[in-house]
Amino acid sequence: MTTASGTTSTIGEVSARTGLSTHTLRFYEQEGLFVEPVRRNSAGRRVFTEQEVGWLRVCTKLRASGMPLADIRRYADLVREGEGTEAARLDLLRAHEAAVTRQVADLNDALAVIKGKVALYEEHLAAGTADALWRDGPTCAP
Repeated sequence: MTTASGTTSTIGEVSARTGLSTHTLRFYEQEGLFVEPVRRNSAGRRVFTEQEVGWLRVCTKLRASGMPLADIRRYADLVREGEGTEAARLDLLRAHEAAVTRQVADLNDALAVIKGKVALYEEHLAAGTADALWRDGPTCAP
């Protein structure tokens, strides 16, 4: 659909493009996660701009990385407040970046343990000594 302000998409189209269900899109709107109010067409159906689709893609990554909805809402609120909130937005993003960095480090530690266990099993299976695994409990060295 094209309007005077540019191309818009229906909720179904946005759902297909973002991987978010229509229910989630409605929920995000209800929770105030959009920076601007979602517009409606003459039939009262939601229409989304490319800017809103881009924002939803950012929201998807923020959620996938563990950012709480309350923090996403706070970020959207700060954007709506406009000029003068940039430092607060940056602080919010930096805090999340630090949390994700810790999470990645924890996952890398876990991956090292898993790789060690895989190597141990491969070694024992190849040598025909798999029956010795867990004889003395788990080995958890990376």
